[in-house]
Amino acid sequence: MTTTFPDISISTDRLVLRPFDESDIPPLTEMMSDELVIAWTSAPHPYTTLDAERWVRRIAPAERTQGRGIAFAVTEFLTQRLVGTVHLQHTDWRTRATEVSYVTAPWARGEGYATEAVLAVAQWIFRDLRFERLELRTAADNTASQQVAQKIGCISEGVLRNAWIARTRTENGTDGGWTDIRTDLIVWSLLPEDLEGVADRMADAGGYGSYNDWN
Repeated sequence: MTTTFPDISISTDRLVLRPFDESDIPPLTEMMSDELVIAWTSAPHPYTTLDAERWVRRIAPAERTQGRGIAFAVTEFLTQRLVGTVHLQHTDWRTRATEVSYVTAPWARGEGYATEAVLAVAQWIFRDLRFERLELRTAADNTASQQVAQKIGCISEGVLRNAWIARTRTENGTDGGWTDIRTDLIVWSLLPEDLEGVADRMADAGGYGSYNDWN
């Protein structure tokens, strides 16, 4: 039984999802230092160049080679600029299920890139790798992330109460003005049949999403 994802790149109408490389270190450092990323992810804070180097050189490649998942750098097709990340993790190869998380760079928000990238990954794992379930978990107040889940056709399954630690700005915070707060997680799922018609509906609405190919 296959227990690792293939080492590939995925192309969509506007994006290329590929393995991380050394050129991603400066923009990754900047992206992960953004306030919304700090607030809603568990990434180190402050996020340094050393953190980015560790991710690009060691952590991201090991996710794939050790069978846990796969991490993509999301880049614009025309400019090759880093605009986000998509990360499959906690993969169960027996049940063919995995969890997705995503980050969009502050300079690329409002373009629908997260929706396009996550939809392309979902199409790939369902159609090519015969996965049966994609799961998302969004913090209760992270409405932008929830909108991505809704746009690609995810179904809300319930709430994990008090299950996540987010960060919030404080006037007198001890960690550069940030403090931890507990919050609920909303659990979403996407099954192969949930994708039927999603790409067409997005195209009709002026959106994007379908993958073109991978290699």
